[in-house]
Amino acid sequence: MERKIITTSDGSKTIHLPEWDEQYHSKHGAIQEANHVFIKHGLHHYCHPEADSKSNKSISILEIGFGTGLNAFITFLESKKLNLKINYVGVEAFPVSMDEVSELDYPLQLSVKDEATNFNKLHEVSWEESYIISEEFELIKRKQDFSKISDLDSFQLIYFDAFGARVQPELWTETIFQIMYNALKLNGVLVTYSAKGSVRRAMQSVGFTVERLPGPPGKREMLRATKNEII
Repeated sequence: MERKIITTSDGSKTIHLPEWDEQYHSKHGAIQEANHVFIKHGLHHYCHPEADSKSNKSISILEIGFGTGLNAFITFLESKKLNLKINYVGVEAFPVSMDEVSELDYPLQLSVKDEATNFNKLHEVSWEESYIISEEFELIKRKQDFSKISDLDSFQLIYFDAFGARVQPELWTETIFQIMYNALKLNGVLVTYSAKGSVRRAMQSVGFTVERLPGPPGKREMLRATKNEII
């Protein structure tokens, strides 16, 4: 499938798939979307950065759609700010190439050129193995179909960043969200850019409590789902 690097509205880049008319990140702003959906309403919601830093110890995060590594890289940068140890598992069926990684150049866009080596390392390290990227950030990349995920009660946070339901509806079903629910610890949280009614209902049907939240630029709403204790 043809892939093109395009520049989004906030000046950051993403990969565009012309055949599907789909992007890895929002065309309205790749970095803005990542910060709004996954950091503000995911990581910061769960870890409360305004709290005493001593209360932030460690967290396990599962990313559905490792893709360009943008969400992982911003989370890596946040780990230092939050004094938070992060065990990050990124699942991806079709990894991007290092040529594409170089052209995306997220360290430049995020004004952290000194972290370019670590950004590249996220992509260069081998799949299926654990790597210490920094004192705060451990990464495991898994080349895996999302339907094959079998983790149980393993993560506090899931970044659900799969391609949209318009092009891959099978990734937004009750079956997939049951897998996500099972993978989360009690009170764990899943965040996604999607706000489709069918997605919200699929989440609710497997037990999630779902909130509609203001979306990133270009989207009115997004969803956050929590695995609450059943009384």
